[in-house]
Amino acid sequence: MSGFVVGLTGGIGSGKTTVANEFQRLGAGLVDADVIAREVVAKGSPALAQISAHFGPKVVDTTGELDRAALRALVFGNESERQWLNQLLHPLIRQQMIEQSHNQQAPYTILVVPLLIENQLQQLCQRIVVVDVPQSIQVERTVNRDQVSTEAAWAIIQRQASRWQRIRAADHIINNHRPFELVAKDVLHLHRHFLEFATQSYSN
Repeated sequence: MSGFVVGLTGGIGSGKTTVANEFQRLGAGLVDADVIAREVVAKGSPALAQISAHFGPKVVDTTGELDRAALRALVFGNESERQWLNQLLHPLIRQQMIEQSHNQQAPYTILVVPLLIENQLQQLCQRIVVVDVPQSIQVERTVNRDQVSTEAAWAIIQRQASRWQRIRAADHIINNHRPFELVAKDVLHLHRHFLEFATQSYSN
């Protein structure tokens, strides 16, 4: 069981997945909040049934899966509906993050949470790593990856914690606007430190 948890966060387009995968390649456990968020509303899940009952059958597609685009359209700009959805899903996601982190067999666990700062989940982690890039790079990567407009990418960034809010919350910062070889060296350096921290934590 992995009791030492490292929270990994960063703004959209910062390259969190690339960094997290490198930690996992080195032997860390990996728990991804985005994956859990999809699992808790999977076909046949109690959460999906509650969402369908609240918003109507139009949020479920013909295969029985959640129609994410339809749901986004219903909650976009509607604060009360967004709050209802968050109050349903956030506790479920949080509980799964805790359980999956505790069930890891690796020396320590990387917990990837895009909205770690926004949702005040720092207490779930012993260390926080922020993957950081300039906002202009976030926009460029988001536009290319998600095929959205520059305006839409900026709108997403504005809804997230600011770059400086994340940096202030960080124990460690990885500059991901560099060649991957340099980023990988930083990950290796932190991996060795986290192994030491995890060993000390376990022995105590």
